[in-house]
Amino acid sequence: MKKVSLWQLFLVFAKTGAFTLGGGYVMIPALQEEMSRRGWISDEELPDIVALAQSAPGLLAVNMSIFAGYKLRGFRGSVTATLGSVLPSFIIILLIAMLFANFKDNIYVMKAFLGIRPVAVALIAAAAIKMGRKNVRTWWAWALCIGAAMGVALLKISAIYILLVLIVAAAAFSLIREGRRC
Repeated sequence: MKKVSLWQLFLVFAKTGAFTLGGGYVMIPALQEEMSRRGWISDEELPDIVALAQSAPGLLAVNMSIFAGYKLRGFRGSVTATLGSVLPSFIIILLIAMLFANFKDNIYVMKAFLGIRPVAVALIAAAAIKMGRKNVRTWWAWALCIGAAMGVALLKISAIYILLVLIVAAAAFSLIREGRRC
């Protein structure tokens, strides 16, 4: 892999940050497309970056920028990718706050956001399915994915409890598989 320039890194994350309304999860498919097309990160590495970003405190988009930037260019890449990711949104929100004090009551703005919401949900679902196809290879792993999603979405079980149960179950399964008893 050739060395990525800081300017290229900034531009990719700025483009992604500027055009992904809806937060970090919406950013995943855009970043995946941009970084895999350039050969910066493989499709197998992205779920690791997303998992790390989710486990760290803070915003998912910022954490993904930090980890991806660090992988590509170390500390400077981390700072550059984060600035690229955050700066467009910051500037847009600042301009909106300065210029459109009453924009929230504007019927066209309200309708635009009503249209953006389902698109954001579809982008998140598409990213989850795409990552699942490449990384979830067995029927029982799919069953765990679907069960966890149903537990959170339908049964309103905290994702923390699901993760704790799955961590304990995976550790127990690994110990049993290696022939050791708990």
